Amino acid sequence: MNLYLVRHAETAHNRNGVGLGRLDEPLTDLGMLQAASVAERFTSVKLDRLFTSPLRRALETARAIGAGYGVPAAEVRDELIEMDVGLTEGMAFSAVRERFPDFAERWAGPEVAKAVMPGGESLEDVALRLAPLVGKLREFPPDAGVAVVSHNFVMKVLLCSLLSVDLSGFRTFEVGLASVSTLSLRGVRVNVVGLNDTCHLLRLNLDHPQRSV
Repeated sequence: MNLYLVRHAETAHNRNGVGLGRLDEPLTDLGMLQAASVAERFTSVKLDRLFTSPLRRALETARAIGAGYGVPAAEVRDELIEMDVGLTEGMAFSAVRERFPDFAERWAGPEVAKAVMPGGESLEDVALRLAPLVGKLREFPPDAGVAVVSHNFVMKVLLCSLLSVDLSGFRTFEVGLASVSTLSLRGVRVNVVGLNDTCHLLRLNLDHPQRSV
């Protein structure tokens, strides 16, 4: 099975470099262009299922992909919602370090997977709710094509789970806005076909150099 992990396109919070969790932000104008570019990338890709987070920024990206000929309608999966970042919503990380120094220290340490966002979730919490979906993805037939549209932390946790990487290594993976990471799943065997692919955004990045992903 070919699995395509798609991060949503740009929101104002992403543009401004502040934390974004469960706040239901729409895409910016550039984000809508990015979503259209992602959708164009999938015009020649066989997709049998399209799963998405319920948050608007992911839904708008998924619906752009789903508007393509022969692509199935997006199916909302609640477990794909972004990590709950609690009280850090809308904060730059420098402000998080100042207001929540104990959390920031743990987030930077070896037990990062257990570090609970102030008033929110931990990476372990995200992995736990994603586990049934990971099992479902492994059950698809070898010739299936499945796309999953979600968020930064969710994408990184999915990559860790599928590639048997400890959650403490989640920073190993760079997952840019409107990027596509492609995995080939054959039972327990997983091959990496591409990570953080943003080639479809090159023209947009040339047009908006100060807003590149």
